[in-house]
This record gives sequence, structure tokens and C-alpha cells, in this order.
Amino acid sequence: MFDPAMTAGASAAAPKAKPATARGEATLRRLLDAAEAEFGERGFHAASVSSITARAKVSQGTFYIYFPSKEAIFGAVVRAIGHALRKHMAQASARHADRLHAQRAGLEAFLEFVQRHPGLYRIVQEAQFVDEAAFREYYERLAEGYARSLARDAAAGALAPGDAEVRAWAIMGLGHFLGLRHCLWRNSLPPPQVLDAAMDFICSGIAPRPAQTDRP
Repeated sequence: MFDPAMTAGASAAAPKAKPATARGEATLRRLLDAAEAEFGERGFHAASVSSITARAKVSQGTFYIYFPSKEAIFGAVVRAIGHALRKHMAQASARHADRLHAQRAGLEAFLEFVQRHPGLYRIVQEAQFVDEAAFREYYERLAEGYARSLARDAAAGALAPGDAEVRAWAIMGLGHFLGLRHCLWRNSLPPPQVLDAAMDFICSGIAPRPAQTDRP
């Protein structure tokens, strides 16, 4: 379920008016949840304001109190998904002091989020053509936060020195395609050995390792 505050930060996607009551906030949450389900299942063009309001069990007049158009609520959904994903991953990573354990926890959290939000891939990819600003913001804000934490840990000696921005985008790509293959196409979380292999790649890369020599 989305927090209405998640739509803040981009005026084009924010509600027309901030709900003044708990009832208004609940209505806005229902609209965002319904829109996520509609856009995820049917795509932007097949979904409609009437299908969103029917799923949310509110009138179309109520919809227009909060959003001026289908495009506006679509952008709000993209930004809300991104906010919720970043929060979920940050909370999972924060439970581990060791950077590499935190990295695995963040990856697992991403995949769990994808499993719970099956429309994520379709919605975000359609945003490239419906709301390019929201599309870029989804990835750029994720990468910015990730790069900051990688840079901080490298400065503290918890990681080897390196370009934190390049690392952030590369690891995001790895997670993206693991989620696509397993969570979306196979409708299941990757098995532990897949996560083991992913972490081995992140930690060691693909450079050849020194041959092991037997000691007398």
C-alpha cells in the first residue's frame, strides 16, 4: 500500500490537493493502489480513469479531486513505487553493519519487492514513453542513493576504492535482470544458489583468480 506522501517531490505527479483528513488520505491510497494494479495488469493505454475508480470503489468525480488526468496518476504511481522500493531496500540493508551482508540484504529486498509488485516492470518501462521525467527519476534517484552509500563505505575502508556511480548502475542492472528472469518470468524468488553466484560476481568480478598452490 502506498503512502500518499510518496507522491511528493514532483509537482507534475503530486495530487492536486493534499488530503486534509485521514479519510482523504485513505481515498488517495486506494486510488494509487488501484492505479498500480490497473497499469500493471492492462498497461497505460488500456487502463482508464473509470477502471481505476471502479477498482478503488470511488466516483470519477472523487478521482478528479486528487488528479487532473490519467497521465498525472500514472506519474504519481511511478514515483510512489520508486519511493517505496528505495525505502524497503534501505531498511533491509540497515539491519547489517557489514557492507557485503548489507548488499545481499538490499538485493534480496529488491527481489521481494518485485515479487509483491508484479506490475513494476511494465509500469516503469511504459513510463519511458508516457512520463519520461518519472522514468528517469525512478532510476536516477535509486542510483544516487546507492552510489552515496557505496562511496561512504569505500571511504571508510569497508569496500575497495572505485567509482561508486558506475558500481551503483552496474549492480542495479544485475538486480534488474535477476528480477525479470525469476520474479516476473518464473513467478518465484531466485533460489539461494543464484544469490550466492550474484554476490560472488559483485564481490569478486570475473577476473581470473590466483591458482591455489598446495603447501607441504
